[in-house]
Amino acid sequence: MSDQNFKSDFLQTLQARGYIHQITHPAELDAAAAAGVVTGYIGFDATAPSLHVGSLIQIMMLRRLQQAGGKPIVLMGGGTTKVGDPTGKDASRPQLTDETIQSNIASIKTVFEKFLTFGDGPTDAVMLDNDAWLSTYGYVEFLREYGTHFTINRMLAFDSVKLRLEREQPMTFLEFNYMLMQSVDFLELNRARGCTLQMGGSDQWGNIVSGVDLVRRVDQKAAFGLTTPLLTTASGGKMGKTAQGAVWLNAEQLSPYDYWQFWRNVDDADVGKFLRLFTDTPLDEVARLEALDGAAINDAKKALADAATTMLHGADAAATARAAAEGAFERGTLSADLPTVELPADEVIGAMIAAVTTKAGLTASNGEARRLAQGGGLRLNDAAIADGARLIEASDVNADGVLKLAAGKKKIVLVRPV
Repeated sequence: MSDQNFKSDFLQTLQARGYIHQITHPAELDAAAAAGVVTGYIGFDATAPSLHVGSLIQIMMLRRLQQAGGKPIVLMGGGTTKVGDPTGKDASRPQLTDETIQSNIASIKTVFEKFLTFGDGPTDAVMLDNDAWLSTYGYVEFLREYGTHFTINRMLAFDSVKLRLEREQPMTFLEFNYMLMQSVDFLELNRARGCTLQMGGSDQWGNIVSGVDLVRRVDQKAAFGLTTPLLTTASGGKMGKTAQGAVWLNAEQLSPYDYWQFWRNVDDADVGKFLRLFTDTPLDEVARLEALDGAAINDAKKALADAATTMLHGADAAATARAAAEGAFERGTLSADLPTVELPADEVIGAMIAAVTTKAGLTASNGEARRLAQGGGLRLNDAAIADGARLIEASDVNADGVLKLAAGKKKIVLVRPV
């Protein structure tokens, strides 16, 4: 979409900051966005108490829509979570209880309030739950009303289905219905809320196109679809996944310090892209920061970490995280804001440092910790430890009751024997 000359602020911004992969009717959508308020939505299933960084690009799309004068709808999948999106999966998702789904939605809601302005105004965001309509349908009624608009031939041709079958992984009929349910969501939002735009990741293209077609075919109304590129890191990894697991957005699942550290430690080649996608940093400032090289690129990474953490957790939390990280990594000081792990005292005092390093979550195995030590990357209280079999002594615990372990240049944890 790089060759499009868009007129609307919304699509110009999305294009300039790198959000656009595919659009179903680009000229029509551009004209609609330039002419007035466009209402758009993205769906989020509630499979966990928190979304992770992999969902952040979608949240930022809704933010861009609101910033450009549009109205964002956050659609929580209370209904679709009961089925499970088969896209990109080789196995069915575990089925959650209604109580768990609603608890997850309540927890997830708090994150959106950091990125969007909710209210009753024409461009204020609203949050809805598709269980409000999906659970009201009788099975025969649903099939008669919507089943005739979907052919098995076309559904089998979409990548989300085709790739699963090509890998010879079973796909239940329950999951096969997900596309119909998502399409009906768009139709319902179009009728009840005047919603004309569905957005999502590139893996959702088939589901989104089906919804656009349903709205246009059944009600002959305007409907558009827009997807973002598949987001990977410069090293080819999946965005939001680290060796320690998912980078959660809720502070209860991941501390502001660890969130700041995630952005601080991105690949040099990703800094500019991530500043454009995940912060409101002006584009001319992004250009300046991504042009830095050598050690100066660390300043750009800190700017990214500051901006991303401020948006999610607030300026105070970002400043505290930065101060703790700079103190720990650059000045060798301790801070209560560093990640702290409590371990039984008898598993720390007198234990091999390799074992404690692994139990603290810095390494995946004792063997990895020993190799790290041999390579000079393991430190205890800022002193390099060459032998992973070195035993931790009571004198290694400081006056605050903790010892400081560091693995490489990017991971530090305080261990408190209890």
